[in-house]
Amino acid sequence: MSDQPTPRPSVLFVCVHNAGRSQMGAAYTHHLSGGQVEVRSAGSAPADTINPAVRDAMLEDGIDISAESPKVLTTEAVQASDVVITMGCGDTCPIFPGKRYEDWALPDPAGQGAAAVRPIRDEIKARVQSLLTELGVGPIVHALPD
Repeated sequence: MSDQPTPRPSVLFVCVHNAGRSQMGAAYTHHLSGGQVEVRSAGSAPADTINPAVRDAMLEDGIDISAESPKVLTTEAVQASDVVITMGCGDTCPIFPGKRYEDWALPDPAGQGAAAVRPIRDEIKARVQSLLTELGVGPIVHALPD
């Protein structure tokens, strides 16, 4: 038996603008795994800022993503990830052998209000919970404030 620690699984979330869906996926993965998963997010054509309705919808669920900023998708980010979750970026996502790819076909929250973002947020959270189970990472139970 090796004394080497098991490397953390690594997940990359990709959407076009990296301002909504991929940011929610990354935030939930980081939050629900308690840091047990290395998380990246990027966009094929990143926006200037996080979608304000997405930021507000995540705050409603206790997660503050206001410090995040959209990042450009790089080949290196894909190569460094075990799992690549695409959310509507189509053929712009580079494909490398040996990586696990999933496409989560979800509506784009761009230009939508918080009411339209909530069901997308909730679907992403449910999918992240399933992904963590598949990766063998138990969700961390966070105590709710009194």
